[in-house]
Amino acid sequence: MTPHKSAEMKIRFIHQELNLCNDLKVYQNMFLGEEYAFKAGLVNKKAEIKRAQEVLDTMNTGIQATALVADLETAQKQLVEIARALLFKSELIIMDEPTTALNNQEIENLFSIMSQLKAEGVSFIYISHKMPELFTICDRYTVLRDGEFIQCGYFKDITEQQATELLIGKSFVATNLRDGMKWMASNEILLSVHNLTGHTFRDISFDIHKGEIIVITGLQGSGMDELATALFGASPIQSGYIETREGRLNMKSIKNIMKSGIGMIPRNRKERGIIPDLSIRNNNSLAYFVAKHKKPFISTKEETERFNRNREKMDIKVRSEKDPITSLSGGNQQKVIIGKWLEIKADVYIMDNPTQGIDVGSKYAIYKLIHELAGEGKAILVFSNEYPEIHQLADRCIAMYKGAISAVMTDKEITEVKIMEYSTGAHLEGQNEHTKN
Repeated sequence: MTPHKSAEMKIRFIHQELNLCNDLKVYQNMFLGEEYAFKAGLVNKKAEIKRAQEVLDTMNTGIQATALVADLETAQKQLVEIARALLFKSELIIMDEPTTALNNQEIENLFSIMSQLKAEGVSFIYISHKMPELFTICDRYTVLRDGEFIQCGYFKDITEQQATELLIGKSFVATNLRDGMKWMASNEILLSVHNLTGHTFRDISFDIHKGEIIVITGLQGSGMDELATALFGASPIQSGYIETREGRLNMKSIKNIMKSGIGMIPRNRKERGIIPDLSIRNNNSLAYFVAKHKKPFISTKEETERFNRNREKMDIKVRSEKDPITSLSGGNQQKVIIGKWLEIKADVYIMDNPTQGIDVGSKYAIYKLIHELAGEGKAILVFSNEYPEIHQLADRCIAMYKGAISAVMTDKEITEVKIMEYSTGAHLEGQNEHTKN
């Protein structure tokens, strides 16, 4: 059995991790290895573009088949992955976390396409831990945990809470980690952002205190993605400045920002969080080498000690620290990435979608760690658009809309309805109606 034989048998697979060639165009990625060709062996470029655009338009992606993949947003790349699977007639489509980078509207479009294909006789294996999606689109379930079969049945015979408990192996679902908090954020400001403006955001100002967790949320296009990288010096700032306890932050280099006590867990671990050609142990030490390492040589013994410390703290499941990082599951890769940044002992941690594409059990482990870091006096800035995550973490929530801050809510004010109102601009419609009256 090979992927090529699977394709011949009309079985298609949508990968959890992005599996595209950034240097090729969208239609070239979609037809890669299965090109339309003339008898002379030349690629029928015109036919490929036409067919690719038909599929992209059917999915309401707004993506041009001739666009360069490198120029696309992560969510758009995910849609190209899905479109590639839908390009050819399929009888079985296996989807591994297909909605990881998609917003609600894109998810609805995907489910609409799946329902249409199901009516035409196409079957799906849908691998996910997102319960609302599973209960919306799937008929039957099989629960696996730690490589073992747990239970199977029909979704109509089970609740979301029961399914999640089967997945985790403990009654973790109803737990609100904030209920056990024994600390309060202090008045000491660890990071102060003043009128920050970039390409997709403008006039952003806020303070984050010692021991505080702030969640910044918004829809795709709200500017929150670029704001996250701009705070770490990875995206350009047009105006404004950032201050730490040591004074105004020098944004000229990321190394300088790390040495100033700021760490960042980036989104899209495959593209930004790991170096796939290095071992688990080496990946675990990268941030330390940049910010803290002063010796002329690297000590394997110290590297191993660093990794063992994080393996125990983060409960990383690994066969050998010498294995490539790509041998780990997504959740364990994410734990290595977080452990890597813990080694620089930063005052402020920026976490951009830190639980993207990982299982429920790993999510709760990361939530627990974030609360522990806050309890140690760290300031945590989380970028997320998942309400359950916001509910579990936020002391305050900053909602963004069209590049600006639309609301700042305390933990007592946060509701899913309010977040959606401020993230979609619905609150402005209410103001406009009041103004008209």
